[in-house]
Amino acid sequence: MKHISILVPKGAVALGCIEGPFILFNKANEFMQTMGKPAMFHVQLVGLDREPQVYARFFTVTPDCALVDVDKTDLVIVPAVNGDMKQVIDDNKDFFPWIVQQHKQGSEVASLCVGAFLLASTGLLRGKECSTHWMAVKEFAEMFPDVQLVSDKIITDEQGIYSSGGANSFWNLLLYLLEKYTDREMAILFSKYYAIEIDRFTQSPFIMFQGQKEHTDEVIKKAQDFIEHNFQERITVEQLASMLALGRRNLERRFKKATSNSVVEYMQRVKIEAAKKSLETSSENVNEVMYRVGYTDSKAFRNTFKRYTGLSPVQYRSKYNRALATA
Repeated sequence: MKHISILVPKGAVALGCIEGPFILFNKANEFMQTMGKPAMFHVQLVGLDREPQVYARFFTVTPDCALVDVDKTDLVIVPAVNGDMKQVIDDNKDFFPWIVQQHKQGSEVASLCVGAFLLASTGLLRGKECSTHWMAVKEFAEMFPDVQLVSDKIITDEQGIYSSGGANSFWNLLLYLLEKYTDREMAILFSKYYAIEIDRFTQSPFIMFQGQKEHTDEVIKKAQDFIEHNFQERITVEQLASMLALGRRNLERRFKKATSNSVVEYMQRVKIEAAKKSLETSSENVNEVMYRVGYTDSKAFRNTFKRYTGLSPVQYRSKYNRALATA
């Protein structure tokens, strides 16, 4: 029997990230028993101590046991935590030595959504791939530069250290683990029972590019504003450099440092975000949208669009344009 330890952190926690794995592994036990098979999972809520934690003022979660009561487990699940991440990490730092020790003893560890901040704080992700909510990417990259952030992925698997993308995509990681621990049939059964789309591997369609202006380089902010207000035009790096009285290499260096994107990548992302909004809300065809955002080469537009969203423009419009979907 596999021992599943779901952490009950202190602070603001996404309750679904505690309830979700609790439901999944216990329901899997029920499914197996109806098939005449023995239950496979022993699921416990584990806190720093046995004190109940109150989330969102109304919901109380009482740990089944404290860290000191668990000598060995097979899977540690780190739920999503919210708020000031530095404070959240400090409030829960006593979990970290225990997680590291469990991993040394052979336990696997999985973070759900922004639970990646706690997992990264253990040091176990150093040099490894990790995903998290797309809105937390910049903060995560600044706090954990030694972690290889892959924000487009829904699931990462680094030899038993797992992470999931944003919000409800944690269900896809749970299904991935369920299939690994049982079989494909069980994962499909659970996905159908709870109407969860199985085998989603990218969160790119959900990412909303909002610019990256949480920096102090005012010259680069001017460059960003110019790009965002003139994205329909053909802007060159040389043009921006001349306008800002900078050398091209200096502009590129400062832009990358401030935004984590090259100038060209930033231009592309602004254009694609504008294209996404048009495809979501207008009846324009793909070529009309392409020209509106400043592309003239349909192949280049389609390739760039798919690189940032994981979908073709036609697929994206079909998925998100309500008027077309109900026509």
